[in-house]
Amino acid sequence: MILTGLAPDPRRPEYRLVEVDRGRFASLPADALAGLDLVIGREIDALVLERLQELADIEAAHRAGLRALARRAHAHHDLRRRLLQKQHPPHAVDEALTRLEAAGLLDDARFAVDYAAAKARRGRGPARLIGDLLAQGVERRVAETAVRTSLAAEGVDPAEAVRALAEKRALQLAGLPPVVRKRRLVAFLARRGFVGQEIREALETISL
Repeated sequence: MILTGLAPDPRRPEYRLVEVDRGRFASLPADALAGLDLVIGREIDALVLERLQELADIEAAHRAGLRALARRAHAHHDLRRRLLQKQHPPHAVDEALTRLEAAGLLDDARFAVDYAAAKARRGRGPARLIGDLLAQGVERRVAETAVRTSLAAEGVDPAEAVRALAEKRALQLAGLPPVVRKRRLVAFLARRGFVGQEIREALETISL
């Protein structure tokens, strides 16, 4: 294979458009190409070609990561899983995620706080919030800290939140027998992320 083009990328000055055998190969960072001894018109060494392909894979994974983050925030583990599902090579995905973290675009602690705050405002309890974050690959310590921080910042008192949800749901179940109403109410509150003691205390404050 012959290197037939190596020109600045008009859209990204710090990148170079690499052309091989007169066909577009990839747009790659100029600094990553500096030590590869690329000369237009010369055949590309096999090891150099392999490195060019690695760089192209990393760029593709990085761009896919940027697009995913532009749509919504992700935890590191969750974004890695999604990129691997799109068939990006594992080494390229890991390098791309490292770049995104270095740029401040991927941060599990910040993601966890923002996620917990948004969901807490919609009535999810602490246990559900932590479980959701764990399912997305956030470390337990980070998840628990984020939930505490978010609830405090939002002024959410779990006891008040579960009581308000219980009262609202109890009215919706008013036509059912008391035993059935209580069973469904407990299940509903548990799904929303509240635990035994919180649920029992809430039920004590309402009429079933």
